[in-house]
Amino acid sequence: MAPDSAFRAQPAKGRSGGRRALKARTKMLLKYPDLADALHEIRKIPAEKAVNALISCFYEGDPGVRWKAVTALGRVAADIADKDMEAARVLMRRLMWSLNDESGGIGWGAPEAMAESMACHEGLLEEYVRILLSYVREDGNYLEYEPLRRGALWGIMRLCRAWPENMKSLGAPSVVRPYLHDSDPVSVALAVLSIGETGDLSDCSDLRRLIDVDSRVTLYLDDILVTESLGHYAARACRLLGC
Repeated sequence: MAPDSAFRAQPAKGRSGGRRALKARTKMLLKYPDLADALHEIRKIPAEKAVNALISCFYEGDPGVRWKAVTALGRVAADIADKDMEAARVLMRRLMWSLNDESGGIGWGAPEAMAESMACHEGLLEEYVRILLSYVREDGNYLEYEPLRRGALWGIMRLCRAWPENMKSLGAPSVVRPYLHDSDPVSVALAVLSIGETGDLSDCSDLRRLIDVDSRVTLYLDDILVTESLGHYAARACRLLGC
């Protein structure tokens, strides 16, 4: 079943010029050196229009623009949820639908945007976190396509940092633990950081074995792109757990 009509892109007839202009302005704002300034301006845009413009930026070639669009959507979603929780649910369902094969799309940025929205609003977290966790579980709504699964793992990591006690109580460490042995270094790094925030001392041996791994991994952390070795992330997780 398709998502609700609210927060869908509007039909092109008579509006394409305005949408293009808004997307161009939003993209320009996302290139601001100071993300806080960009967010301030974006949150002045009517919510539905801002949502559509930001989602369109998930497909940009510039990773900085893509990730800032994810951050901005999370703030806008939280603003929506504060005023109208049902409207926020419609947005979350839209993101979920984009990951469905029947949607006809790929869902770039959808898991990350769902997570950022939950990181910014506890009510959304309570309703949708289990769905996000299911995207990386083979017995759940497993995302077969690795780039999308990475997005879900990033989302789990983001929530483990934002809501560590909630995520620990939901069993996030056990959900991501298999990814410590994944062939993809990015997936491993995301699992490492999630466990660093929510795991326990029983995870230390798995983390310590990764400290000398030199594979370089770029992650979006604290609103910037960071490139470090996998070993660096493992050492950071060990420090968090007191290993």
